[in-house]
Amino acid sequence: MVSPETPGPAPDSPRSSQSPVPEGHQGNLELELLGLANALYNLGTTVINDSTKERDKPGGGKQVGLRVNQVVQHLSTVDNMALDTRTMIPMQILTDIDNARNPMQLTRERLERTATENQFMNGKIAAIASYRDYLNEALCQNFPELEELLRPSPSDVPMAQTPVQVAHDIELTETIPNGH
Repeated sequence: MVSPETPGPAPDSPRSSQSPVPEGHQGNLELELLGLANALYNLGTTVINDSTKERDKPGGGKQVGLRVNQVVQHLSTVDNMALDTRTMIPMQILTDIDNARNPMQLTRERLERTATENQFMNGKIAAIASYRDYLNEALCQNFPELEELLRPSPSDVPMAQTPVQVAHDIELTETIPNGH
């Protein structure tokens, strides 16, 4: 587990520095992942320093090995903690992350696509309701005896209908008896 001195999250982290870490296993796992990110950052800076001006200093090469050992230890701890983790992550999200796609961007795209599809479906429902009204009007003009079945009384009409209610009404319209 990571010590409480773990530095704050990166500027692009979804968790603000004032937000408390969750309790229990998830909080411990989050702290360990933050420690791993910090260890990877330290390893990267050490490698860069070793490959440039600090290469000739005595003991410089040992720093990289120590940093690698820290990263391996964090990875080992995360792997052990994973055995107790019951949270399931959809494979699509993991694939998108592996393909360097931001999960927040994906969420926004999916929400926008869902909103577009909902608007499209609402348009279809409105078109069907309009067609039903047009058809009922034409039937009433040509078959006056069906008018009381096709035109609801004002007390039967709800004040406002949602698209779901309209779709439900379309499915439940009364069947018109045959003229046989």
